[in-house]
Amino acid sequence: MKQARIIKEASKLKSNFSQKIKTVEQIKSIIGKRPRKQKVVMCHGTFDIVHPGHIRQLIYAKSKGDILIVSLTTDKHIIKGPLRPYVPGRLRALNLAAFEIVDYVLIDHNPTPLENLTALQPDFFVKGFEYSLNGIHPKTQEEMDVLSQYGGKFVFSPGDIVFSSSKLLASQKPNLSLEHLHTLLQAEKITFKSVKNTLQKFKILNIHVIGDVIVDKYSICSVVGISQKSPAIHVQFNEANTFVGGAGIVAKHFKALGAKVTITTVVGKDEAGDYAVKDLKKNGIKVNALVDHSRPTTVKERFLTNEDIVLFQVDIGDNSPLSYTITSKICRLVSRSKANVVVCSDFRHGFFNKESIVQIVSKIPPKALKVADSQVSNRWGNILDFSDFDLITPNERETRFALGDQETTIRPLAQKLFNEARCKYLILKLGKDGIITYHSPGKESREYFYIDTFAHNVIDAIGAGDALLVAATAGLAASGNIIHAAILGNACAALECEKFGNIPVNSKELEDRITELEKRVKRL
Repeated sequence: MKQARIIKEASKLKSNFSQKIKTVEQIKSIIGKRPRKQKVVMCHGTFDIVHPGHIRQLIYAKSKGDILIVSLTTDKHIIKGPLRPYVPGRLRALNLAAFEIVDYVLIDHNPTPLENLTALQPDFFVKGFEYSLNGIHPKTQEEMDVLSQYGGKFVFSPGDIVFSSSKLLASQKPNLSLEHLHTLLQAEKITFKSVKNTLQKFKILNIHVIGDVIVDKYSICSVVGISQKSPAIHVQFNEANTFVGGAGIVAKHFKALGAKVTITTVVGKDEAGDYAVKDLKKNGIKVNALVDHSRPTTVKERFLTNEDIVLFQVDIGDNSPLSYTITSKICRLVSRSKANVVVCSDFRHGFFNKESIVQIVSKIPPKALKVADSQVSNRWGNILDFSDFDLITPNERETRFALGDQETTIRPLAQKLFNEARCKYLILKLGKDGIITYHSPGKESREYFYIDTFAHNVIDAIGAGDALLVAATAGLAASGNIIHAAILGNACAALECEKFGNIPVNSKELEDRITELEKRVKRL
């Protein structure tokens, strides 16, 4: 009972704090026009990590007047470094609202505070001491000019120690993954219940997966030492595990999550091809396996130590383009598909190339949700070949490869790919840093959002991207909501990271992970 009372009181306080967060129109109506009986003071900044320098500045600013307004730069205009801001805008606003000295908080959706300075016309505008060092910056001068136009005063706060959020974050980042998720859900008015309801709708989906099936082998060895006859590692073979990967594991993930699944692929007339087809059918998947006698089934064998350290990998396969005859058969199968979701799972082992993509994509039923992933970890491929799709899910390396861009930081890089691919939704995989999702914003929704990784104990990250692709696709198809899709995709990727080898994630595992996240968020 005591715990429940504490949670209730904390929730009440949080609600009181959030009432301080206002729009510029609301603040204008509260403070009125100049001249005012009460002096209005305004500060502006990023406030990513609130540090002693910020607190000292706010205390000084409050001493100059009666009402203190703190405006902060919205997420999309912060370009201080990769993955910044670390704390999302709504949470940064709530942090500032919790201070008693702060009367109102304003999230500024403009790149500079000039527009809101003009609208609110504070009596004082206070900036940190560090902005007075090394001369007046042109942007600071612009702010000074705005205040001088209506008679406001520009003031630098005193101080001889300069703190930096960037330096604090560089030394040690606080773990705010649950806070980030909670803030996103609140801002978008989404509940964990609605996310789990989406998961229950996966059973009504009809999925058609198109692409390269790969047979993954893991050969586990013990390291004996260095060979005496040559500078080579001497290992003792212990055991081998074989899994269906590539487009095959994508299909198996969909089936394990409850969907009806068809896969169209190409295999060789060999043992690996027979194994892949048999395994897929055993898992309840309809298999359109076109046999190409001129090429082997793609096999990737990884040799690992008992400590899961990969020593090397051996690939068997033919990466040349498929024949015209095989491609034509694929096109006919795609055109006859009754699926409401079509996924192009591209690993660049000959199934997809610039010519075949155009032919195959043109045959996708017009009402089907179109999704693509083009993995180029050690092959040539370009996610931009799948332009005008509903959803694409590349990683950072694949994005940089597609754009020929090594320098741009993550967020503008994602924006650039989103624009060039002309996709409806983009989920950019960031490995241990989670994901960033872009979409065309509605009237009030955000343009992009981050979600941190949900992984607890990473055992084998290979295949996590496939798991994310599947759950995000199913979530989007079932709900039409990209927030649901991103959360489910991120959770599914985390679960796959915690498995050894390509083992599909089932619906119960995914629901349990969402429930676990819900419980952890409620404890905040």
